[in-house]
Amino acid sequence: MKNKKSITKKLFIITTIVFAVFISSTLIIQSSFFENFYISKKKKELVSNIEKFKLDYNKAEGNEKTADIIEEYEINSNIKIVIMDASGNLKFLSKPPKSRFEGNNLRELNEFIRGWAQNSDNIANIKQQKKSITLISKRRDVPEKKLISITPDNEKNEIIFALYSLQPVNEAVSVIKELYLYFYIGGLFFIIILAFIYSSMIAKPLVKINKVATKMANLDFSEKCDITSKDEIGNVAASLNFLSENLDNALTSLRKANAKLEEDIEKERNLEKMRKEFIASVSHELKTPITLIDGYAVGLKDNIFEGEDKDFYLDIIIDETRKMENLVSDMLDLSQLESGNFKLLKEEFVITDLIKNTIKKYENVIKNKSADIELKLIDNVRVNADRNRMDQVITNFITNALRHVDENGTIIVSMEDKEDKISIEVENTGTKIPEEEFEKIWDKFYKIDKSRNRKAGGTGIGLSIVKNILSLHGYDFGVENTKMGVKFYFMVPKFY
Repeated sequence: MKNKKSITKKLFIITTIVFAVFISSTLIIQSSFFENFYISKKKKELVSNIEKFKLDYNKAEGNEKTADIIEEYEINSNIKIVIMDASGNLKFLSKPPKSRFEGNNLRELNEFIRGWAQNSDNIANIKQQKKSITLISKRRDVPEKKLISITPDNEKNEIIFALYSLQPVNEAVSVIKELYLYFYIGGLFFIIILAFIYSSMIAKPLVKINKVATKMANLDFSEKCDITSKDEIGNVAASLNFLSENLDNALTSLRKANAKLEEDIEKERNLEKMRKEFIASVSHELKTPITLIDGYAVGLKDNIFEGEDKDFYLDIIIDETRKMENLVSDMLDLSQLESGNFKLLKEEFVITDLIKNTIKKYENVIKNKSADIELKLIDNVRVNADRNRMDQVITNFITNALRHVDENGTIIVSMEDKEDKISIEVENTGTKIPEEEFEKIWDKFYKIDKSRNRKAGGTGIGLSIVKNILSLHGYDFGVENTKMGVKFYFMVPKFY
């Protein structure tokens, strides 16, 4: 069944209606309002010209000069001017008429003035109003209309009359109507041609639809049909866009699910790798103390050790137990810091005092190590940070220095003013760290000298804890070799 909303038929009807309404509206408007518009425009022009004439006329001196001005305005504006003085006499100051038409205008204006002046109220009113009035004069024996402007000249106590012959507009309107008839005939042929053009235009949206469908076949849904008409092609385009959007959403969801699955698989791999590394590292760290504790405990049970030897090996068991306790405690701290849910409890405090108190706790260890310690601190340096965690950072830096300082060596704890920051540094004499190890030493369970760390009781995760704490605070930190040995440092912002 043929669709009632055929594109060609719709466009043909719409174009015919629009063209007919436009031509008919234009014809009606011109027939109804053209003459009035024409007369109104000429009235304004006449009044404007007479006002200019009045100004020049009042400035003129002598009849000859006045006659020249009147003649100039009559020629340029195609008008006839007559002046009535205070006594009611007419002053025809312009030169005699040059043509019969001009003579008729002068005679008609003269007759109008005489008839108008018979009513004395007209003269009084025009002088009282002090502004021009324009009248339309129409004689039965003459087809054309005349515009007559009456303007008071209070400066000379005169009245200026001006006549303008309106060109016949009725004939022009009749000609326009006939012209529009030809427009109708031409418009009919134009619409027929448009009908053929519309037929060919249908192919364009079809080509667009085919292009989009081809891209969809290649799983490219980036382009849409921008055809929004309610006809057959519009329905096809809308269905194609709907199908494209649904397929795109389905494939996008599938891609996201696939990407999420790959991400989860990769995360699981990393977790498995971390679990294996963690188990290996913890097993390695716990193997030695457990072996020692087991061996010495069995020896004590079998009464192999007596006297001072017994106390010595009991001390070893206690010492190894404390090392395992420290390892577990550090592992719990590190796990908490790396969880992503840890929140710092910041407060304002003097970090200089915190450093001094921490060093006091290790005075005996420093003496037993036969090492010297030097303090180069800045008094009353205040920070806004987590006090307990910063205590861990300073403790780990000092214990790390104690483990690596050489015999009879020196540990220097200092502060340096770095513009808007304070650098807190812990330096020890001893073996330097290879530069390629600078990044690795912050990793969990990474040890450069495992035997020395083992002897000093290190867990291998102290610097990893330091890295996490300082990163959470947003503080810069690092390590560098010096002339003396190795220096660890971190930066705190100045707190005013």
